[in-house]
Amino acid sequence: MLSSLLKEHQAKQAARREIQEKRRRELSASATSFTHGLVEHLNSGVSHAYHNQKKLDAEAKQLQAHAAQFTKQTMQWLQMVEGFNQALKEIGDVENWAKSIETDMRTISSALEYAYKDQAPRT
Repeated sequence: MLSSLLKEHQAKQAARREIQEKRRRELSASATSFTHGLVEHLNSGVSHAYHNQKKLDAEAKQLQAHAAQFTKQTMQWLQMVEGFNQALKEIGDVENWAKSIETDMRTISSALEYAYKDQAPRT
């Protein structure tokens, strides 16, 4: 009787141990699965952020290149406008010079006419 109780007790303990071991394996597998799922989810977010950062970097480089090109083109336009202003100033200077020459020529012409008129009656 005592031996049968002992065997029964040992059988129950063995069954409990087996159930506990089975539960431990299931818990371990479940924890591993959960950990992998969590890591995958976190990696997905990190990967998305990394790709967004790469896109931002590429767009920033493109914007910087466009800004440099715009600056260069603006400088060229400023040089062209400055050249145009200089040409206008030169045209203004030439116009003033021409008016001055014209005035001088009229003065000389008037003086010659006056001198010619004064000499014509004497002869």
